Amino acid sequence: MNPYHYNAKIIKVYDADTVTAIVDCGFSIKLKIRVRLYGINAPEVRGKERPEGLKSRDYLRGLIMNKDVILETIKDKKGKYGRYIGIIHLDGKNINELLVENKYAVKKDY
Repeated sequence: MNPYHYNAKIIKVYDADTVTAIVDCGFSIKLKIRVRLYGINAPEVRGKERPEGLKSRDYLRGLIMNKDVILETIKDKKGKYGRYIGIIHLDGKNINELLVENKYAVKKDY
């Protein structure tokens, strides 16, 4: 299956691997969706990982919050926790990979 690409605006960064976006589906249709970033795992903002989780979340917020991005969806349905699975692209950069490169997340196999 080929991925879909959408123009989107990030309106919330919960942690470094979960965001909320307003997605432009075309034909004046916009949807507010939660997205789990594909291929990565970041520290949680609750529990014992909290300090690292907040640091990672704040880094991602600085990169994409309130910015227009390209959202590449991996599946046409929701994942385990009701989130779409996707990759965020900003200015030609894969943000998921950037989080791993800068040690704010680790690679995750599905």
